[in-house]
Amino acid sequence: MSKRVRTAVFPAGGLGTRFLPATKVIPKEMLALVDKPIIQYGVEEAIAAGIEHIIFITGRGKGAMEDHFDISYELDATLERKGKRELLEVSRKISSMARISYVRQKEPMGLGHAVLCAKQLIGDEPFAVILPDDVIDAPTPCIGQMMKVYDELEGSVLATMTIEGPAISAYGVLAGAQDASNPRLYNCTGMVEKPKFEEAPSKQAIIGRYILTPGIFAILEKTGFGAGGELQLTDGILALLREEKVYGYTFEGKRFDAGDKFGMLQATVEFALKRPEFGERFRAFLQSVIA
Repeated sequence: MSKRVRTAVFPAGGLGTRFLPATKVIPKEMLALVDKPIIQYGVEEAIAAGIEHIIFITGRGKGAMEDHFDISYELDATLERKGKRELLEVSRKISSMARISYVRQKEPMGLGHAVLCAKQLIGDEPFAVILPDDVIDAPTPCIGQMMKVYDELEGSVLATMTIEGPAISAYGVLAGAQDASNPRLYNCTGMVEKPKFEEAPSKQAIIGRYILTPGIFAILEKTGFGAGGELQLTDGILALLREEKVYGYTFEGKRFDAGDKFGMLQATVEFALKRPEFGERFRAFLQSVIA
């Protein structure tokens, strides 16, 4: 019987230049989406799916992210002294969410390199990779949907979403055939990074959720650095395809690109509208603005 997925890797060593000047000091993963940092949504998704161990791949200037998930004795003591029990529970819940480890990536050298940095902590188990920029709103956690596929098929799983029209050129695109027994499942034969619209092998765009077998580590160690002097995870997965089955899975849910300014605004509006304490007031405000 195969080992189950217990660990999720969060590559978080990037510079976040698309959000300058806000990210000159604040890690992009710590930018607030309503009232929580972007990265917390991914962590909560992983925990809800049954993940037990979170590994952050960090870099220089990411101390605020580490502090966020740590105990804040001064804050907790102040909230307790002032009798603010609800806020105290919020603070304590964050610091006790999961077992968290940190690995320092000395410089951003590509997604494949970030994943490879987690090798010693993961060992010979399958694992998840969650890109914090992709925030997914789904009744069943996206990574949990993929873990179920892995349990059934025991192969690496890539999250995909259907993209119509020329916008597909902004994504890595899956090549493969739809599975006869499950319309959400694709038997992957390859992938193309940001193809021209007319050359895209399918409408299935690969987004920031992966379940990978430990075989990816040996492959990444042998994979050369590609475009921009970076070690590309895509190159590693293409090589893995020659040795193992890899599947695409069209998840149920809505994905927001919180690494893009417009995507962040979209996510902020939609998540705010879902909040019971002020959603209706916010909806009325938006209607008054566009009236």
